[in-house]
Order: sequence, then C-alpha cells, then structure tokens
Amino acid sequence: MSVLVACGLVREAAILARPGFVVVAGGGDSARLERELEAAVGGAALVLSCGVAGALDPTLRTGDVVVGVLAPNSFPGEGRGPVEEQKRISRGAQLQPPPRLGPGLRRGSGVGGALVEWLLQSLPDAHFGTVVGADTIIASVAEKAALYANTGAIAVDMESHIAARVAARHDLPFAIIRTISDNADQALPPAALVGMKPDGGVALGAILASLARNPTQLPALIRTGRDAGAAFKALGRTFDLMEAKGFAQFVAQMPT
Repeated sequence: MSVLVACGLVREAAILARPGFVVVAGGGDSARLERELEAAVGGAALVLSCGVAGALDPTLRTGDVVVGVLAPNSFPGEGRGPVEEQKRISRGAQLQPPPRLGPGLRRGSGVGGALVEWLLQSLPDAHFGTVVGADTIIASVAEKAALYANTGAIAVDMESHIAARVAARHDLPFAIIRTISDNADQALPPAALVGMKPDGGVALGAILASLARNPTQLPALIRTGRDAGAAFKALGRTFDLMEAKGFAQFVAQMPT
C-alpha cells in the first residue's frame, strides 16, 4: 500500500519523495492536481497534503510545523474554496482571533482519526489545528487576517482542499503536514505571486520580469526566499523524523 501525497512545488516533491510515497505536485492548477491524484489513488492506504504553507495564526513563525485537518466550514464540494467567502469580511472590521492550539495540544480524542493521532505523538513540536485550502495565493496581511477570523484555520495552502476531496471520495484517511513559509504579518511581494510554473517548477523569467518592473520589492523577495528555504528544511526534517519514528510500519499496519 502506498502513501499518496499532494503538494504544490517540484522542490517539495523532491523532499517528499520516499519509498512507498506517490507524490503529485499541483503547481497551482487545482483541476490538474485533482485529476492526477485520482489517477494515482489506486492502492493508496492514505492521503497526505504536504509542503509549505502561509500562516494565518499570528503566533506561528517561519519553520513551524503544522499537523492539521481541513477547516470544517471549507470542506470541499465542487466550488472554488473559501477565497470568495473571505472577501465578504470588511477589511475595517475588528478581527477577534480564535483560540490557538500550540505544540502538543489536542482538541479531543478521535479528531482526524488514528493517522492524525500518530502524527501528533510522533511530532511533539507540531502545532495542531485546522488548515484551509484556497485556489489562489493568499498574499496580503489583510487577506490572511480575514481568512483567519472567518475560518479559525491556523494556516492556508493551495492543495489541501483538493487532496481532502479525493480522500473523502475514496474513504481514505487524510491528514495535513505543512511547514510555515510566510508569517501572518508578512505580505508576499508581487514577484512571489508569479514564481510558480504550472508544473510546480520555478518561473525564473516571470520573477525577473516582475522585479524589473518593481525593483523596490527586492528586499521583500529576498526575505521570502530565505523564509521559504527555512520551511523547506523544516519539511525535510519533519519527514526524516517520521521515518525514524516508524511511519512506514504504521502505514503497513493500517486496515485495508
């Protein structure tokens, strides 16, 4: 039995490529990601959504590990996810953040099933909470704050809602493992928004063109690259630790 993994970037896929893993990089194309996950789901024991993510919880920092489940009020149907919903929140509203779950904390028994419980036990420094999936990059501080207030999710990515839908369709266990690449109080520069190719690779030409149009974004772009590098390293360490804790044995013992 294999582990089916959804991610966004080719670099993430290289980090996640391990024996028994089938990794699909979506490259920001949710329709293609869903098609390729469906094509690969046969023989999968479980589905994971992994990679880097943006923080919505203001207390999360770059490199923090998040183990999560999909935010209940954004459970995927056939729509576009929570992006349109969060736009209805007034940017001038007083936002009251929901309670945070830090390292080692639990919401209650059975949340996310045995898979999530194993991850929380094996990754004691991970932050547990809900994660929301979006079809576009959530780039601004205002967008992050609105999405946090509206959903209570602690992080956002572009693949989890798709992976959760595929897992639910095939009645497979599902969990989210993400490392934080941008804090809630940090906006992404314009060049970062065009930096991903449809196959999940780096669109260097588009990044350079954006930088040429707006050179003042260079410090923010350097910071974004540095923070992403820290998140990638944390992702690798997380999966190395999972291997050491016997993740392959856990998967082998799962009921079929």
